[in-house]
Formats: sequence, C-alpha cells, structure tokens
Amino acid sequence: MEVAQILCMNKGGGETSYARNSSLQSKIISDSKRITEEAVESLIITFSNNNDTTSVISIADLGCSSGPNTLLLVSDTLNLIYSKCKRLTYPLPEVQVFLNDLFSNDFNYIFGSLPEFHRRLVVENGGEVGPCFISGVPGTFYGRLFPKKSLNFVHSSSSLHWLSTVPEGLLEGEEKRRMNKGKLYISPTSPRSVLEAYGRQFKSDFWKFIKSRSEEMVSGGRMVLSLMGRKSIDPTTPDSCHHWELLAQALTTLASQGLVEENKIDSFNAPYYAPCMEEVKEEIEKEGSFMIERFEAFEVEWDGFASEDENGLKILTRGQRVAKTIRAVVETMLESHFGGHIMDALFQHYGTIVQHYLSNNRTKYTNLVVSFVKK
Repeated sequence: MEVAQILCMNKGGGETSYARNSSLQSKIISDSKRITEEAVESLIITFSNNNDTTSVISIADLGCSSGPNTLLLVSDTLNLIYSKCKRLTYPLPEVQVFLNDLFSNDFNYIFGSLPEFHRRLVVENGGEVGPCFISGVPGTFYGRLFPKKSLNFVHSSSSLHWLSTVPEGLLEGEEKRRMNKGKLYISPTSPRSVLEAYGRQFKSDFWKFIKSRSEEMVSGGRMVLSLMGRKSIDPTTPDSCHHWELLAQALTTLASQGLVEENKIDSFNAPYYAPCMEEVKEEIEKEGSFMIERFEAFEVEWDGFASEDENGLKILTRGQRVAKTIRAVVETMLESHFGGHIMDALFQHYGTIVQHYLSNNRTKYTNLVVSFVKK
C-alpha cells in the first residue's frame, strides 16, 4: 500500500490511541516552544511595521495529527499573537489557521475539539480575541498545499522524519534480493547501499518540502520545523535507529514462535529517516529561499516525561510507556503488513525488550529544531 494510506496515528480516544499516548510529542513541542515564540514575535513585529490593519495572519501547522497536541500549538501561537499585539497597541488581527495532515488523519477528532478550544481561547485572553478561522487541509506536505505567497507562519513538529515513500534501492539484482533482511530500518549491520538509499530519499523529500513552502510563504514569513534526527553524521547511531532495532527483535521473537513469517520481516522497510544537522542544512541552502535563524539539537527521553498514563490512572514502566507511544504511531502501518492479530503480543514483548534495554543504557532521542525566515 502507499505510505500516504497507511501512515496514520491511531484514531479516537481509546487505550492505544495517539490522543492518549502522545506525551513524548508534547514534550518535544514544549522543549522547542522558546524558538517558536521567538519566530512568532519576529513575525508580529514585521506585521505591525507594515501598518496594515486589514491584513490577515495565515498560519499552517503541517503534519498536525490529532489529539491534544494539535490544538496546543495553535493555542500557544494565538495567545502569543494577541499578547504581542496588545503590547504594541496594534489592532488584533484576523487569523486563519490551516491544519494539515494526510487524508487518513482523524480530522473528526480535531473538529470535535474546536468548540472547547474557542471557549478556552476567549477565557485565557480575557475576552479580547480577534476573529479566528480554523480549517483542515488534507494532503501530503511534500508538494504544494496552499496558494502562492499566502502563508505568514509555518510550523511542523514530529512529522518530517516520515518519508513520502519507502526508499528505492533496497532490492538488489534480477532476483530482487532484499538488502536489509531481518531489519525494519537502518541498522549497524545494514549494507552501505541501504544507508545511502535512505539518505537519498530524505534529501529528495525534504527539498520538495522546502521548495513548496518557498512558493507558498510571503517574504519575511517565518517557519519552525522540529523533527527526529541525530547528532552524528553516522545514521546507525543508537539515538537515531535503535528503537527500530528493538522492534525488529520483538518481531523476530514472534517469528520464532510461529506467529510471524520471517519473509514478512525481511520485506518491511520503515518510511522513516532521522537526519543529521548537516543533511538538513544542505537542502535548505540548496533550495536558497530561506535564511536560517536558529538551529538546535536537544535530547529527549524515549518515554517523554510522563510518570503515569494519559489518564493518570496507573503507573507504567518505562518500557510500557515507550511501547504505547510507538504503537500509537506505527500500529496502522505494521497492521497492514503483518496483520492485526499480532499487535497485542508484539507490543507487550516490545515493552519488555525496551525496559531491559533502558535499564542498562542511557540512549535518548535527538530532536532537531530549525527556525528560518523567507527571503
């Protein structure tokens, strides 16, 4: 199946839903909040200097997913806009917010949350808010989504490490021999050709993303991107790939029990890539439409920061929290390939493996945050 059809966070509000298992992504938004605020404040200053009270500020959140994090970013941005405009004694602008994700995203969950979102927005700003129009924009962000020169601020968090497709070049010869057997993603034992195929696919996708945004954004517009990455130029470092390595181990155990066919593991390759700073900078500079203002890398624990589940009902082990977080993100993709009947057993075993690993290792995710302005 096409990646756009199967790359979908778990819908609804159930036990394994993304809405209830996204504290890691919330932590990432929180850690990058300072950089986002700086970009929005710079945008408001530019906006006010234009002295055009009829203008509309257009904001796009790309890869918005669903659940509490979707409107958290929008709420923080709007609160900052209103606060800054009041300090500048500038009329509150009209704001239009575009929430983008793939067609399979749970937009119904988002739309059902909007009445409460608007109520809180009014309360938090003492009733002083401008008109705000929110709409959903389904489609891939690796292409055009909006009219030319229509966006003032673009944000994307925890999305751009997902590729548009599984990389080409993972099969070899006329027999189509699988190059990455027993693995789901890049591994320290993967052939060099696998590493190169993933790197090429990321660079192609990321360039398309930057090129599309360059056409859609106004001059002086700001963009903040946050994505999983790595500190080293070596793509096989634990901070970028080891959670996939442990998931492959869990599947291999199920295969030894006769629950999964080994060739199913050999034929699965995750449409994912955690780049280093150099790779991201190279594509931004190659496209040429943006100036980088900030570029930072920070570490985040595999289980985010929660000590209990999203309802606060019971304490979970770190391994269980990681397993729930990963399951909420990749279950739809794995289910389409391996079948839904193994999901409970798979993630139960995965949680056990992760718990053992984290008790003996200090591996953390690396998150890259880049803020830039349209020339």
